[in-house]
Amino acid sequence: MPLQKNALINQDFYHFINEEVLSVHGLNPATFWADLNQLISDLAPVNRQLLATRERMQQQIDHWHLQHQGQTFDVTAYEAYLREIGYLVEEGDDFTITTTNVDAEIATLAGPQLVVPAKNARFALNAANARWGSLYDALYGTDVIPKTNGLKPGKTYNQARGKRVIALAKDFLDEVFPLASGSHHDATCYVVYHQHLMAFFPDGSECGLQQPCQLVALNGSHSDPESILLKSNGLHVEVEFDRNGQNGAHDIAHIDDIIIESALSTIIDCEDSVAAVDAQDKIEVYRNWLGLMQGTLEAKFEKGGKTCTRRMQKDRIFTGLDGEEYRLHGRSLLMVRNVGHLMESDLMQDQFGNFVPEGIMDAVVTSLIGALDLQRQQGIRNSRTGSIYIVKPKMHGPDEVMFSCQLFSRVEQMLGLAANTIKIGIMDEERRTSLNLKECIRMAKERVVFINTGFLDRTGDEIHTSMQAGAFLPKDQIKQQPWIQAYENRNVDIGLQCGLQGKAQIGKGMWAMPDEMAAMMQTKIAHPLAGANTAWVPSPTAATLHAMHYHQVDVFAVQNQLKQRQIASLKDLLTIPLLPANQSLSDDDIQHELDNNIQGLLGYVVRWIEDGIGCSKVPDINNVGLMEDRATLRISSQHIANWLHHGLCTQEQVKATMQRMAVVVDAQNRDTAGYRPMSANITTSQAFIAAHDLIFKGIDQPSGYTEPLLHAHRVLAKQQAH
Repeated sequence: MPLQKNALINQDFYHFINEEVLSVHGLNPATFWADLNQLISDLAPVNRQLLATRERMQQQIDHWHLQHQGQTFDVTAYEAYLREIGYLVEEGDDFTITTTNVDAEIATLAGPQLVVPAKNARFALNAANARWGSLYDALYGTDVIPKTNGLKPGKTYNQARGKRVIALAKDFLDEVFPLASGSHHDATCYVVYHQHLMAFFPDGSECGLQQPCQLVALNGSHSDPESILLKSNGLHVEVEFDRNGQNGAHDIAHIDDIIIESALSTIIDCEDSVAAVDAQDKIEVYRNWLGLMQGTLEAKFEKGGKTCTRRMQKDRIFTGLDGEEYRLHGRSLLMVRNVGHLMESDLMQDQFGNFVPEGIMDAVVTSLIGALDLQRQQGIRNSRTGSIYIVKPKMHGPDEVMFSCQLFSRVEQMLGLAANTIKIGIMDEERRTSLNLKECIRMAKERVVFINTGFLDRTGDEIHTSMQAGAFLPKDQIKQQPWIQAYENRNVDIGLQCGLQGKAQIGKGMWAMPDEMAAMMQTKIAHPLAGANTAWVPSPTAATLHAMHYHQVDVFAVQNQLKQRQIASLKDLLTIPLLPANQSLSDDDIQHELDNNIQGLLGYVVRWIEDGIGCSKVPDINNVGLMEDRATLRISSQHIANWLHHGLCTQEQVKATMQRMAVVVDAQNRDTAGYRPMSANITTSQAFIAAHDLIFKGIDQPSGYTEPLLHAHRVLAKQQAH
């Protein structure tokens, strides 16, 4: 059948794949489309059955809680019931994952990780290029250095602030690359002598590094290097010299900047940070991923009245101490996050007229495009070990992980790739996955390269799964309950037990306040200390700053210590963070919680629905910018739905709060070009209606997910705009 005439395939998608992807691959289009149709025919019904299983188990859990309403929660009886219905499975024997051909950025190095929407080419390029970042810029431009008492940055360079930058940077050198004697603060110059770094001081004395092996390469001459390359805990730091530079001219040793290896890996996201609701949106997402995998993606933008073009950085080349080339990867290693199993896509319909599961389409297309990188032997490359990295979110338990692996195997066969070329990252963000994490990893033991935790989605699922159990604590108090620490610790414990160390990432979640870098530096060192060899950061600047923590903490040594501790309690993980019967909330407490939840919800939804922005820095009720995506929306909407269901607040109170907070959000966006206020149009504003539905229909949404309602209202908003 001539597929270009087949109304079951979106024609723009059909031409994109044929003309922009298959033509580069050299694959036969007729064979590709026939294989894809067969794959969909075989696996789409399995996908739908897994969703039906989710719904059946949810109904069973709801029934159990309703039967035990008013009784003291019995965690032992609850655990037994979850085992009875197959929600909680028996753990098998110990095992070790066997994943091979994993790039060092994932397997053997520890460092920050960025997550960036695939739909925004400029952001994607910024993230890809965030492998290297200026420590001086990161310190100068953030609140790590207070912006008071003469240290405030302005339109012109503040020399006092610059001196503070240099001082902090040299403190870092003293801590991570200490000299055998003396301090980097006092060194007047550096030379490389017989493969050793020598620092010279004003009194004529000299010394080397305490650990001479930390010097690995240089640029320029040994006697007057342009830069020196140092290494600790597997990460590189380049010290640049320029006696005429903005900083070097004022520095005793003429250090002009310190460049830190920062975002080792980046997740190019097709999911929570993206608003892609139709074929045109998905093609844009796929086209950007294609540009990244081919090294051809560009983004043009205005800056300072000039048009700038951003491209992917090339590799960085130094001269090793043996005189040979010392080449370092110039870009963050790119993974791609597919969507989960829930949504369907208008890219194609099956033979029965059903839209195809979007997760199946993502697996096929992102792998097809990712395989182009594997054909490259030079130039801009991503994986050097022959792997394609797909992060798979929102899987519920071992059966869904097994299905994803079956899907990836079918895609490998379809594309002629070796078995386990496609690696999987397991997002530990759903309750049934957390409780069965060991068995989830077992299902993917030949291809797993990543597990991580995510408080927001995980809490959203906790609330929805236990909706009938009772009213939940306020959100800030939920974070303080035993279950969350058990969740975070068990993820690391089980990851180490299953042999992820040295083969895969164990990750932690996002720092949500991109303007609060001083607080991040105080707080986020907890992630490497918890045994996580990666953690999410909201910007390239944050990656550069957080990278300092991985010089200060040897994560793999921490992991060796953690292997000795007892695995965190399953009963703690099963204990639902409900409002205790003896704890009451005042009217003010309830209203404060509603104000916070609803203001954040409206602030995010209005950008999603009206502008198609899936992730952005949204001001909270105190005008503190928070990175918001669908995970934050899920927890807020489910929390309000839970309080409504259990009578802590009324429908009238929530509606009144929504109208009042719409005025606040409108004011926060008054300077945004083209912004359409909600408060004056609450009956016609698709954004306001979507927010209303997310709350009042939240209890009926599958797993409490926000995608079905967001997609529906975004489609309507796009239609109205045209």
